[in-house]
Amino acid sequence: METAIISTSTDVATYPAEASGSDPRDRLIVALDFPSPARALQLADELRGLCRWVKVGMELYYAAGNSVVERLRARGFDVFLDLKLYDIPNTVAGAVRSVTGIGASLLTVHASGGAAMLRAAAEAADRTDAPKLLAVTVVTSMDAAELSGVGVSDTPAAQALRLARLAQSEGIDGMVCSAQEIAALRDAVGPRATLVVPGIRPSGAKAGDQKRVATPADAIAQGASMLVVGRPITQADDPAEATAAILAEMAR
Repeated sequence: METAIISTSTDVATYPAEASGSDPRDRLIVALDFPSPARALQLADELRGLCRWVKVGMELYYAAGNSVVERLRARGFDVFLDLKLYDIPNTVAGAVRSVTGIGASLLTVHASGGAAMLRAAAEAADRTDAPKLLAVTVVTSMDAAELSGVGVSDTPAAQALRLARLAQSEGIDGMVCSAQEIAALRDAVGPRATLVVPGIRPSGAKAGDQKRVATPADAIAQGASMLVVGRPITQADDPAEATAAILAEMAR
């Protein structure tokens, strides 16, 4: 496939360093949300050369542990370890240290864990072989009604902004947010912060259980650093073709 070129500007964050080029393959993360490593590794092999980043979430990590990260790294992929750590500060810091050195490039913690937890995580990750941390703001399956049900009266956008500022103040310069919050977070945390955006659905795709979604083109135009795409690729009849189509839309 011929490499497509993305037009970039100083308003678009580029983080980590691998995402700083104009190649859309550096900005697409394919979510390997499978219950066993065999299918995840099979799909990774099918997509080799098309994508450079893969996500290992809780479903796959709990089934396969650190070994699946190491096997993906051996195949040449960068790994986004999406564990959404949330616990007391000491436990989260210990978890960050436990996964340090296995080869993951990015690791998520929940921003709603609070200042002390975020600070402890950032301190634990302050070493050269540790993954870069991303603070999850409001997951894309939640809307205002869902937030209200857990006692948050603000809109998802307001809550995401509050949590992003909190995370940055405690030393975490990357955030996970929906496309609807990109512009506000970019203004608040600056052009160098990483904004990783899930809930991406190509034009015409079903939203599924996601409530705050966007197309790849819309998310890139808003200033997303990287996009996470799962089911539109993993459940496609031809995952490689679906990936190529998303890359083309990102490039446009």
